[in-house]
Amino acid sequence: MLLYIHIPFCDSKCSYCSFNSYVDKFHLKKTYMKALYTQLEHELARYEVQGKVIESVFIGGGTPSTVSAELYAPIFELITPFFKDNIEVTSEVNPNSGTIEWMRGLFNLGVNRLSFGVQSFNNEKLKKLARAHNSDQAKSAITNAKKVGFKNISLDIIYATAFESKALLEEDLKIAFTLPINHLSAYALTIEANTAFEHTPEVALEKLERTQWFLQAIKDHGFEQYEISNFGTYKSKHNLGYWEYKDYIGAGAGAVGFLKDTRYYPLTDIEQYIKTPLSINEETLSAEEILSEKIFLGFRSLIGVDKKILSAYQIQRAEILLEEEKLTFLEGKYYNPDYLLSDELALFLDT
Repeated sequence: MLLYIHIPFCDSKCSYCSFNSYVDKFHLKKTYMKALYTQLEHELARYEVQGKVIESVFIGGGTPSTVSAELYAPIFELITPFFKDNIEVTSEVNPNSGTIEWMRGLFNLGVNRLSFGVQSFNNEKLKKLARAHNSDQAKSAITNAKKVGFKNISLDIIYATAFESKALLEEDLKIAFTLPINHLSAYALTIEANTAFEHTPEVALEKLERTQWFLQAIKDHGFEQYEISNFGTYKSKHNLGYWEYKDYIGAGAGAVGFLKDTRYYPLTDIEQYIKTPLSINEETLSAEEILSEKIFLGFRSLIGVDKKILSAYQIQRAEILLEEEKLTFLEGKYYNPDYLLSDELALFLDT
């Protein structure tokens, strides 16, 4: 079982961000964390959590590093008894707010992996993305994480923008691989509704040849691609858990939980969530929807798609792709060797 905790506070709103986050609600931090505790107690009972069964935790946002370690302490007191041995506990961090003191506080609570929202080491590109940090802050923060004692450190890079050249991306990777990281997430810029970039879609500019080069360049540094956007000498247990379709608790305003065939959606509005943290909407998925999601997730990651879950028609379609060398087959599973084709392959099986 996985656990996701959502922190919806941000220092600033990035131009591309469509996540549930707010820049003007900092006065609600204490009451929000209390509501989060209430919901977590409820979810542990609903999921019938007994024994050491939580295998990974991910604290995302928003910006988790805007909340002090002191406010996280009661949450960790509640959930730590359910941690499996060798659990992975990740927190996202922004370089401008992830001070060495904050990182030390989270490390002492049990966080053992950090994911830095760097996006680029080019200051002009950072400004155009409306990031709140600069290149020096990013490098310093990641170096400090190593000093604190973190062994598993990841950073994000955004590509496929109108703000970059091949040379800029080369420099981003050159700097990234001088830092003490063992994981990198590379995300193509996508234009989402209700974001600052919604009215300037031309800022997203993907060139297939450059994307192929960029992803290969990451692999050439010794980082294995284990999902369309994720690379590393270390593979995140939490990421893998989602793709393996494991159950997960989603706590916080805007989080999502999943148990068996049902998704759970806490309220997104912070004030309403604080008032009624147990007001949680439900969505039951059909067997067909679950199968489609397993195919989609399997083809965009190293998880693959088990032949046993497919219909006779889907197996027939998969065999066509196998003959065309668009898929491989090993030990009862179909695998996609080119993650950039994952959506098309999943659609081919379902049409």
